[in-house]
Amino acid sequence: ATLATEITRAEERDNPNVVKAVIAQHASARGGQQTGRALYFTRATAPFGDGPLYHHIGIYAYRRAALARFVGLPPSPLELREKLEQLRALEAGMRIDVACIDTLPLGVDTPADLERARQLLA
Repeated sequence: ATLATEITRAEERDNPNVVKAVIAQHASARGGQQTGRALYFTRATAPFGDGPLYHHIGIYAYRRAALARFVGLPPSPLELREKLEQLRALEAGMRIDVACIDTLPLGVDTPADLERARQLLA
């Protein structure tokens, strides 16, 4: 399982450093929180058309058997192309559930992110 949040900053929509989660969504019975199943992860702007885009938050929870299976898999073609390890699991037919949260946690993946973090912590 992993987390995602709706993209609200226009500059994140086309930014390849922001991984987008394409999710088949359904409302959860727990407080109406949006949950779903990951269909794909990409650095491109996806899916096409009207509607929200989701920023993947790179944190995972695995069951022991799923983690053992995942680490035994070789890198997959889409994983190598997009440079996203979660595509290895999807290409192998593994399911990744996604919970949508309201707030994007601070992430530091680029020099610009580091500068933003420094400003927030100053």
